[in-house]
Amino acid sequence: MKILVVGTGAREHAIVHALAAESRDGQGHELHAAPGNPGIGREATLHPVDATDGAAVTALAQQLGAELVVVGPEAPLVAGVADAVAAAGIPVFGPSAEAARLEGSKAFAKEVMAAANVPTAMAHVCTTLAEVAEALDGFGAPYVVKDDGLAAGKGVVVTSDRDAALAHAGAALLARGAEGRVVVEEYLDGPEVSLFCISDGTTVVPLVPAQDFKRAGDGDAGPNTGGMGAYTPLDWAPAGLVDEVVERIAQPTVDEMARRGTPFAGVLYVGLALTSRGTRVVEFNARFGDPETQVVLARLRTPLSTVLLASATGTLADLEPLRWSPDPVVNVVVAAHGYPGTVRSGDPVTGVEDAEALDGVHVLHAGTSLDGDILVASGGRVLSVVAQGGTLDEARARAYEGVAVIGLEGSHHRTDIALKAARGEVTVPAV
Repeated sequence: MKILVVGTGAREHAIVHALAAESRDGQGHELHAAPGNPGIGREATLHPVDATDGAAVTALAQQLGAELVVVGPEAPLVAGVADAVAAAGIPVFGPSAEAARLEGSKAFAKEVMAAANVPTAMAHVCTTLAEVAEALDGFGAPYVVKDDGLAAGKGVVVTSDRDAALAHAGAALLARGAEGRVVVEEYLDGPEVSLFCISDGTTVVPLVPAQDFKRAGDGDAGPNTGGMGAYTPLDWAPAGLVDEVVERIAQPTVDEMARRGTPFAGVLYVGLALTSRGTRVVEFNARFGDPETQVVLARLRTPLSTVLLASATGTLADLEPLRWSPDPVVNVVVAAHGYPGTVRSGDPVTGVEDAEALDGVHVLHAGTSLDGDILVASGGRVLSVVAQGGTLDEARARAYEGVAVIGLEGSHHRTDIALKAARGEVTVPAV
């Protein structure tokens, strides 16, 4: 199959890597990416096309004779790239711009959840700092403030500092001008879980849950980031969690979107908190999450292309049950100097091939580019070092062994990805 993957990050590299593995196993895919990155370029043909330009992506897909287009990031989805491709009669994995509002607007997502009776945090949508202050005082600390629009995974602040919460809200409102809105929520206790649910607008097929690590530093210290690592499976998660999420959250949301005339086809990322009051939705995203995609797809044994095409063509109900490797997978993100603040670019990256030579390890590129023949950092999260092992301890050890041989001046990473899970220290509050 000729497949075009749209995007530049580690999520897109994970998708291409899984599809390339299928090709090596005899599927015979012809893989293309727009615009991709140097790591993706080792497994697919790259095309210098703006990922958010629907007309340009569609023209490329037509030129290539693509039989499936996979739109990875949120910005192209919200910009309507999937709409443009679908209008040309090409199967596309990813929701329409209207459906992608589940991620593009936190306020809209809350509206849909309320209509579908989906359990989530209580929230107030605020358009002024006075409203924000009143909501903060109503909920009390810890304070949760979310930018209403897309913010590349960094639009949320969770803090016990009221002034910091107000400052984040003020900056978000100012940045969006007259259209500015923020969502102030109650704080949800308990561990967080990410579950990707594939939909074709009617049927919902869940993948396996994972847990990511949003804070920059060990022990969940420091500012929020796009994610510093992830792991799967979650042996500590309650039995029946996936079935509960499909029944109470994903399927009702998909049904509500269809009722509104904006069916959701693609991947509904359900961010969950397992609280003392039960399972609650923290957020929806309209695409695969980074860094969880890297570990989830590493365990998938059903051909990914089969799943994506079934979503794009409305045939998920005909899909055989998904097959999974039981082996744990851990992803450790190597971030550039300054991330998640002002990032330094241009530093050489070394040791990637040495890391990939290790047993059970592969490296996915996110913020990299080429300076001549030299691989350099060009983004905040530079690499994902992904490792599979017979146990969670083994997967962790392999991942950190891979991180140790990578050279990037000023880089940083968390040293505690999946550590509490490996020690059996993750607990779910009693309901």
